[in-house]
Amino acid sequence: MSGREGGKKKPLKQPKKQAKEMDEEDKAFKQKQKEEQKKLEELKAKAEGKGPLATGGIKKSGKK
Repeated sequence: MSGREGGKKKPLKQPKKQAKEMDEEDKAFKQKQKEEQKKLEELKAKAEGKGPLATGGIKKSGKK
C-alpha cells in the first residue's frame, strides 16, 4: 500500500451547465407555480388572524 492512495478521491469536475432557453411550457409552469405560491401565502395570512383550531390541549380523566 502506498501512502498516497489513502483518503477520499476528488470527484471529476463537471462541466458547467449552460443556461438553457425556456420555452413556452417552462414559462407557463413557472407562472403557475408563482400563482400557487401567492395563494398559499394569502391563506396563511388569513389563518394567522384566527385563533388556534384545536383548543383544550390534554384532557385529564376524572379518575383518581
